[in-house]
Amino acid sequence: MIIEYEMNEEYIELYKLLKLLDLVDSGGEAKLIISEGHVRRNGEVETRKRAKIERGETIEVADVVIELS
Repeated sequence: MIIEYEMNEEYIELYKLLKLLDLVDSGGEAKLIISEGHVRRNGEVETRKRAKIERGETIEVADVVIELS
């Protein structure tokens, strides 16, 4: 599944993005799956919960691809 997310701000923290798109039930769950290496940012594993995600990046969680514009 591909989700296209249009950003209103300069960046969004990774764990907040996952929660905002309802891919997790809580911020704590988002932080856990990030720290365990289940999230990819532009094809690379991202383990920083507060990584600043910007326009043009791609985030992958399980079978979900998030394209930010």
